[in-house]
Amino acid sequence: MASIATGLIIWAIQSPSDERQESKAMSEVRTSVEANALLNAAMMQNQYKDFKGAARTYRRVLELDPDNKTAWYNLGVIAQQEGRTADARAAYDKVLKIDPKYWSALYNKSFLVKSSAPDQALGLLKRAVAANPKAAAAHLQIGLILAERDRDEEAEEAFRRAVAGKPSLHSHVPEPFRDDVSPSPTPSEAGDTE
Repeated sequence: MASIATGLIIWAIQSPSDERQESKAMSEVRTSVEANALLNAAMMQNQYKDFKGAARTYRRVLELDPDNKTAWYNLGVIAQQEGRTADARAAYDKVLKIDPKYWSALYNKSFLVKSSAPDQALGLLKRAVAANPKAAAAHLQIGLILAERDRDEEAEEAFRRAVAGKPSLHSHVPEPFRDDVSPSPTPSEAGDTE
């Protein structure tokens, strides 16, 4: 009888704590599910070009999950499209604080600072290609900045990487570099050697 009473006392003492932990875990799961559902809804709003609605929904996601880099990134994109560069920059800074290798935020932020701080833009672009070496558009932008600074050999290499990654970028390469960075012909373009 004493052991049953002791067991009940131990159960009574431990049970509220266990219930609170389970309740907290369930609440976190519910919050995560709700944040993901809202994130999906905001992305649909983006697709349908309801940018104001999407921005409201992304902010709601951030109320639930303040470190949601996707929501911060998309708020930055919306702000950038609307010409609110300070807001866009702040959103990209939040993303990069959460994930310093988020290459899309690095790339987009480089456009915000390119005219006023080309060295910073170049640094951001180099971080972007370090995070995603196949980011052909980032290689192109690196080449453009380097070409403006008469760093032709480095620019040519950047243009070469851009065109190798995405041949359609060849037309965006400045004229003096185009012949040197022509895309390699595909087997069908090169002709059959047999």
